[in-house]
Amino acid sequence: MLEPLDNQVLANLCGQLDEHLRQIEQRLGVHIRNRGNYFQVTGSEQAVQQGIRVLKKLYERAGHESLDPQQIHLSLQESSMAEKLPDSESASDKTTDRSGADAGQIRMRRVLIRPRGKHQHAYIDGIKGHDLTFGIGPAGTGKTYLAVACAVEALEQEHVRRIVLVRPAVEAGERLGFLPGDLAQKVDPYLRPMYDALYEMIGFDRVSKLIGRNIIEVAPLAFMRGRTLNESFIILDEAQNTTIEQMKMFLTRMGFGSRAVVTGDITQIDLPRSQVSGLRHVLRVLDGVSGVGFTFFNARDVVRHDLVQRVVEAYEEYEAQPSSTNQQDHPDQ
Repeated sequence: MLEPLDNQVLANLCGQLDEHLRQIEQRLGVHIRNRGNYFQVTGSEQAVQQGIRVLKKLYERAGHESLDPQQIHLSLQESSMAEKLPDSESASDKTTDRSGADAGQIRMRRVLIRPRGKHQHAYIDGIKGHDLTFGIGPAGTGKTYLAVACAVEALEQEHVRRIVLVRPAVEAGERLGFLPGDLAQKVDPYLRPMYDALYEMIGFDRVSKLIGRNIIEVAPLAFMRGRTLNESFIILDEAQNTTIEQMKMFLTRMGFGSRAVVTGDITQIDLPRSQVSGLRHVLRVLDGVSGVGFTFFNARDVVRHDLVQRVVEAYEEYEAQPSSTNQQDHPDQ
């Protein structure tokens, strides 16, 4: 039974034509029946317990915010992450500061971002506790989004004076040819994921003004040589597509009062096969170096559509097979 009884909150929880309940059923493999605020969940014991926890948590949220399928998915994803953790690790995700708020939250003027799962918590702690942090893992785990959020928070709290967005201009297996416009317009398509995050967090107009004042700077990796960036929050995205020389050059750009975050997915390298990824190489070079933090994400950390998680897991399983089983996919090897 969900209390206190409130028909509007129940309607918000269940969704139109009970679409939210059907979404929970499909994801957890349970069957949910309800009459008013009395709910019956049937299925395997573990799935039932998880379903009950999700329903109670969502009922609390439904009392003060409007729920949609995306929020239901994220709550299910967060519940799945906690379900797979030992009790001690799961409890560590709920650390709070003296005010009682989640210590891992990122506070900005427009939004409040709360990390999901132990790896996102560790990633944010690493960014705040190290001058150089690496976030490595598959697409959809929040590496770039959380890095941008930390950068905006640092800028708004005046810990840094500007944000520098860097990305190697490498196409994903395609040759796009000549791109018209000035330097910023040429690089814009490569930096679109970071722009999208900035627009969501601080608004389109403010982003445009900050770019115009050079407080947010777009810096192609190839043009970083010779610079020293002081009091800056620097984000290198898609770092798996850097060469060894480029990675070394980037890491030596940091000046006083600066913080750098490097993100990438070493399973999606678009460099020519003859070149070694600078991200793969730097993991070995900086292993154990003081002041450097590493966070490794996996398929369970994916917070996009649940199909993305299954796709990532399927690729991981396939690529873990002996080379003889998938050699036919690469006839030139």
